[in-house]
Amino acid sequence: MMGCRIRKFFSWLLILGAIALSIGLGLGILNPPRAEAAIRQLEEAPGQMVYQSRATLKDQHGSGWQAIAFKRVRPNGQTSIELRLVGFPGVAVLDRSQPLTLTNALGKTLTAPDASSAIFGEAKPPEPNVGQYDLLPVLSQLQAEVPLQLTLPIVDSEPITLSVSPSLLQEWQILAQDS
Repeated sequence: MMGCRIRKFFSWLLILGAIALSIGLGLGILNPPRAEAAIRQLEEAPGQMVYQSRATLKDQHGSGWQAIAFKRVRPNGQTSIELRLVGFPGVAVLDRSQPLTLTNALGKTLTAPDASSAIFGEAKPPEPNVGQYDLLPVLSQLQAEVPLQLTLPIVDSEPITLSVSPSLLQEWQILAQDS
C-alpha cells in the first residue's frame, strides 16, 4: 500500500515537472528569443567605416523586402545615414521622383528624399526594385516606441507599405548615435 502511494506521488511529480518544463520552453524562459538583427561594422576603404542594420520587412501583399539602414563615416568626418529597400525583381518599379513616406501609429508623417543615384553612381542606374533614401533629416524625429509604416511610391501602381517594428526603429536610431 505504501509503495503504491510513493509511486503515485512520483508520477504526479513527474507530470508536474513535465508541465513546468513545457511552460518554461513555451514562454521562452529556458530558450530566450534571439535578437532580430545586429549592427555590423565594415571598413569600406581606409578611414571610411560603414555601420549597418539588416532586416526583412513584409509588404501588404506578403512579399519580403530587405531593409538595410546604414551609416557611412567618411575619412573627412562627413556622415550619412540612409535606408536601402530591396524587393524581389519584378515585384515593383519604384518611382524615384517621389520621396519615401514614413508614418507612425500616431499619424505623424515625414518624408525621406530619394538617394538612389548614390547606389551605382553615374555609370548605371539602380535596378527598378531597389530604392535608397536619406534618413538623416528624419530619424531623430521618430519615436522608437511607436510602430512605423513606410510607404514606397510605385510607378503605375498602388504604393507598397512596409511595417517597421519599434525594436527595429530603435536599432536604426542606435545606429545613428553610435560609432
